[in-house]
Parts: sequence; C-alpha cells; structure tokens
Amino acid sequence: MIRRRVAQTFSLSFLDCICCGFGAIILIFILTIGSREKEKIENLINLRRVLAAQLAQLAQLKNSKDDLDRSHKKIAVLVTDARKTNDTVHAMLEDLEQQLQNEKKGQQALVVDIDELKKEIAARQKKPEVKLLPEVKPTPVGLPVGSNYIAIIIDTSGSMRDPNHGGLWPIVIRKIDEVLDVYPQLDGVQLLDGDGRFILNRRGTGTDAWLADSPEMRDRIKRTLRRYDQDSISNPVPGIYNALRFLHDKENPNMKMGIYVFGDEFVEVADPVIRRLEELNPADENGNRKVVINAIGFPTTIRYTFSMGNTGLKFANLMRTVCYLHGGAFIALQDL
Repeated sequence: MIRRRVAQTFSLSFLDCICCGFGAIILIFILTIGSREKEKIENLINLRRVLAAQLAQLAQLKNSKDDLDRSHKKIAVLVTDARKTNDTVHAMLEDLEQQLQNEKKGQQALVVDIDELKKEIAARQKKPEVKLLPEVKPTPVGLPVGSNYIAIIIDTSGSMRDPNHGGLWPIVIRKIDEVLDVYPQLDGVQLLDGDGRFILNRRGTGTDAWLADSPEMRDRIKRTLRRYDQDSISNPVPGIYNALRFLHDKENPNMKMGIYVFGDEFVEVADPVIRRLEELNPADENGNRKVVINAIGFPTTIRYTFSMGNTGLKFANLMRTVCYLHGGAFIALQDL
C-alpha cells in the first residue's frame, strides 16, 4: 500500500510567494515615497521662488512707498512755503494799501492846507475891514474860574512823549500839577486821554463818575501819568466829548465844571467840532455855559517835526476858538 503525503496549506513555496508579494509592495511604497519627496522638494523650490518674487515685489512697493512719502514731504514743504509766500505777499499788499491810504490822506490834507492858504492869501489881498473886537483879557494857566470839578484831557500820542524814555514830556505833568495847585480844594477830579478813555476809571456817570480830591489822589495822578503807556490819536476832541457826556451832571446845581485840554495836534476839520460842542455845552440866554473849557498847547510840531502839515496850527486855532466861545483861555507854550 502506497503511503500518501499529507498536503500542507502553508508550504515553503507559498511563503516565498507571500514574501515576494510583500517585498514588491514595500518596494512600490518606497519608490512612491521617493517620487513624492521629489515632488515636495520641487514644490518647495517653486514656493521659495514665488516667495522670493513676492518679497521682491514687497521691496519694490516699500521703495515706492518711501518715494511717495518723500514726495509728500516735499509737496508739504512746498505747500507750506507757498502759504508763507502767500501770507507775505498779502501782508505786503496790505502794507502797500495802507501806505496808499496814508498817501491819499496826506494828499487830502495837503489839498485842504493849500485851500486854506489860498483863502488866507485871498483874504489878505482884500482891504481889511475895521472891526471892534471884544476885549479879552489874557488868562494865565490855572487862573481860577470858579470851578469845583476839574476834568483834564491829555493827548497821549507819540508827539506828546519824550523819545528818550517814551513817557509824557515832563513839562506836561508839571503843567497839570500847576493847574491842580491853583485849585486847593475840589469836589471832584477826573483824567481822560485823547481817545476819551478814563485813565483812573470811573464808577458811573454824572456826579458819581468823579474821583474825590485829596493829596493822595493828586499824588496818584502824577504817578499814573508818569507811567501811562496807552497811546491815543493826535486829537483831544473825543476826550472833550466824553467829558461833557459822562461827567457833567445836569441834576447837580452845585456843579461848576471846568475842562483843561493838554495837546499839540489836531488833524480834522474844526467846524463840525465847534457845532458839536455847541450842542453838548449850549449857552444860556445870557451867553453863559455850564462847562468852561481851557487848553494848553505844546510846540512839539514846531520844534520837533513829528507830523506832516500844520497840525499844530490847526490845534491852536481850534482851541483858541473853543476856549473863547466856552468861557475859557488858551495858552500856547513856547518851549518844552
């Protein structure tokens, strides 16, 4: 009897096949992995190229931005310079316009002066008419006129100031002191500059607007005037107007008000001023007025040529007429 071999399911040949299959799979896997790594390397290289190109573009953009910033700064500087130049040009134009206006005013003043000179020459060429002028006695500075309230109007413009220190001429303060010395006792005193500003302030109007007179107040007046640096126009008329409007009290029967004007120039026309003063300080049926106006003229425009034209002569003519009409006296000083 023939013995048969038992057939085995997993034989050596089968195992060899299985191992070869697994080896083939591993080989395929290894080959596949190598191709993927190569693809990854290529992708990485491409990515680096793209990043490099983007970085180059970013660098170009940054350079462009820097160029734009520099251009903007240059443009801003140019705009600022243009604005400064524009402001300078406008300022120059305003100065030129102001100079033109001053020239026009100067020409108008010269034309007025020429007309006045023509009238004066024509009047001198006529035969003089014999007129009996009223006798007017000369009145020294500070002569008492029965006033118990004194308002002092001071032209504080540049021509009334000493160019060495910028303060009022010492003779101005000295003459004000002389006027006050003539009145040992006053019920009230006040100071105004040419623009009508109250130098020592005021509490109200009428009787309430006056400052009480005392030795301390007079010392304060002199101290204040020595350091008063507020310039006014070369025209004391606004100060006279304000003194009449705010200081005279019609309800106070005991008020006898006097005004003293200290100045050197007048640049306007006299007739409107005389008419306005007639309205503010009218005469009664006897020709008397409630406020007496006096004036002291300083020769600054004659000795020191601070202004153009004959402004000093205009001031003298105006104040002489106003003082005569309003019961006062005009004194023209010959020297400072």
